[in-house]
Amino acid sequence: MFREESGSVPVEEGEVYDVTIQDLARQGDGIARIEGFVIFVPGTKVGDEVRIKIERVLPKYGFASLVE
Repeated sequence: MFREESGSVPVEEGEVYDVTIQDLARQGDGIARIEGFVIFVPGTKVGDEVRIKIERVLPKYGFASLVE
């Protein structure tokens, strides 16, 4: 039986977080992690310390944009 685990995703759409970019995706987007949850952040590189806004949350990863 499949049961949706609410609360398993540590981020929320529209929320702002301070993160450090830890990896690069194949497409060149930066990857940050919040409590192990992967966030793709276009326009960043490894080592960047940035403020991001969560744009879209999927079950296994999310997408964010840079906050200026």
